[in-house]
Order: sequence, then structure tokens, then C-alpha cells
Amino acid sequence: MAVDATPLLGTRTGVGRFCDGALRALGSRPELDVTAFAVTWRRRRWLTPLVPAGVRVHQRAMPARPLHLAWAHFPGPGVELFVGAADVVHGTNFVVPPTRRAARVVTVHDLTVIRFPELCDAASLAFPRLVRRAVAEGAWVHTPSQFVAQEVVEMLGADPERVRAVHHGVDAPAFGAGSPAGAPAAAPPPLPPGVTRYVLAVGTVEPRKDYPGLVRAFARVAASRPDVALVVAGADGWGADAFHAAVRSCPVRQRVVQLGYVSDDTLHRWLAAAAMLVFPSLYEGFGFPPLEAMAVGVPVVATTAGAVPEIVGDAAVLVEPGDGDALAEAMASVLDDPQLGTSLGEKGRCRAGQFTWAACGAGLGVLYADAARAR
Repeated sequence: MAVDATPLLGTRTGVGRFCDGALRALGSRPELDVTAFAVTWRRRRWLTPLVPAGVRVHQRAMPARPLHLAWAHFPGPGVELFVGAADVVHGTNFVVPPTRRAARVVTVHDLTVIRFPELCDAASLAFPRLVRRAVAEGAWVHTPSQFVAQEVVEMLGADPERVRAVHHGVDAPAFGAGSPAGAPAAAPPPLPPGVTRYVLAVGTVEPRKDYPGLVRAFARVAASRPDVALVVAGADGWGADAFHAAVRSCPVRQRVVQLGYVSDDTLHRWLAAAAMLVFPSLYEGFGFPPLEAMAVGVPVVATTAGAVPEIVGDAAVLVEPGDGDALAEAMASVLDDPQLGTSLGEKGRCRAGQFTWAACGAGLGVLYADAARAR
């Protein structure tokens, strides 16, 4: 099978994490012959050192713009022309190229573009049309949650028999599994004077994450807790101006720390020492940050947006999306009640242990086999 590994190139977002974890799991399965490719002309040589053991890189140069233009309007050229023969071709980020003979699988991470088009940039708005076309042509659909799987059936008209929910995994060792919530990091993160605790938010700064609402909720919490800061780790995406405006108008703005994009090692240090992770999203198809926090025993406060309840179970304090008062109250309850934090941490570890990349690889392997047989 040929897997689109383009998300491994550049800044590693949630899609990149999925692509990396899934390829590691697939590459470890002896019954699978896995090759990776990237739809790019100049950066294709960057892919080889990024793919895990057990996965080969095999492709001809693929000029991205001409191919994307052709694939958007025509049933070709088949991707086998560039990557060689394959039983299955997996598009890992909403788009799967046309094929000559291979079965097609496309990952749909969420349907933000349909539910909340006002929260999306122009490029993302093309995804529903591309997915509908692939489904109409017989492609199978992989989703990271049952929530998104149901949406794909209801909103895109996909055949339920060809839609499979396979959860992502979590790399607990890479995020310091075994360290208790609130434990000092190897090198303590720099914080504003007088701050001894902080609430951490992780994710690209974009409208869907509702960071402006988080800043306003944090201001309520911080007003009577001068030792608490809010730390936001995530690159600016489109619409980040609203977040920066909220910070400028925040009465405790000196205690809002903006890290921008950080490496995995740096994120580990911040996560390991956090009083909690807060996840205020308006909509999510999965949610890596809560799962990663739970894996290291850090308490989680999140919204009931999309698939979040499916992922966190009873191991987080959940509030309705956009309810700033409830979000502030939930954060305050965790900050003020050490027993609640400990309980959430213990439940979180147990819950996160159910999400492994090995299980993800096994589920994708079954999906590939079914897709190949149905060609």
C-alpha cells in the first residue's frame, strides 16, 4: 500500500502526528508492504529521513500544483504513474489521488468546513467537494472517531459500510509517562514573576480553538489567583488577530504567555509541569492535546465539542463550547481542589492507555484489506 506522507514535511500539526504514528504502526506489521510518498517536486527528498523503519519511500517527482489542478477536475493521471503499483492508496489529509487499479482510502479528520465554514480558510473549503467526489468514485473513508464517521455518512452521503472509525494513538513515553501531574520539568519553564502554577493550552491559534474565549475565562480565574498564568503553545494560524486582541485587552495580560510553535521536547517540559491542560475548542474531530495530557496524568478541562467526549470519557471536566462562565468555573475547581486534580490524573492515565498506535495500525490494516478485496 502507498500512503501519502506529505503531512510529515514542515511544521508538525495534528495531521502530521497522525501520519507519523500511523506509519510507525503500519511499518511494524510484517504482513504489510508499506511505501510512503509526498505530493511535492522540491521537497520529495526530505521525506526519506522522516519515515519510520519498515516504510519505504518510492516515487517519481510529483509537481504539486499541476497535479492538484488535474486531480480536482479529471479522473487522472493515476497516482501509480508516480508511486508504482499498489493494492491501496491512502490519502491521509482529506484528499486521495485518482488511481488506475488501486483501492482508495481517504482520511477525513473532521467536518469543520461543513459545520463551521466561517471558521475555515479558503483552501480548506474545497475539502467537502473533493471528499464527495472520492466517495462517489468508490473510495473508502477513515475517520479518527465514531463522531466524525457518523458525520461523514450523514453529511457527505457515504456508504456506512465503507466508513471506518479508527482512533489515533498517543505517544505516552515521548510525553514523559510516569511523571506526576504538576511535577517540575527537567528545566523549569520561564514564567512571569510571582507565578507558581499555569494552565496550558496547546494547538494552532485559529478561530476553531476559541482562544479569545479562553483568555476572557482565564481573566476571571486569575483575578483572585495571582499565582496562576495561562500559557498558549501553538503557531498563529488564520484569524489569530482575535486572540492577540483578546490578550491586549486582558486585565491580567502580563500573565498570558504566548509560546508560538514549540518542539516536542519543549512541549513535553511545559506539559509535564502544567497544573492542567485546557481545551476550549468549538469543534474537534479527535483532540490530541487532551489525550497527551491524560497520558502523563495532567488534569484536563475541555469542551464537549465534537469528538472530545468520545476521546476523554470520564477523565476530564467538560463544559459546553463557548460557555466562558462554565469554563472559568471548571478551571477554578481544578486549581482549588488537589484531590480533583489527582483523581482526573489517575483516570486520564487509564483512559489514554486505550489509545495506542499499534491498535491504530491494526485497524487501518483491516480497512486496507477490505478495500483491496472490494476492488
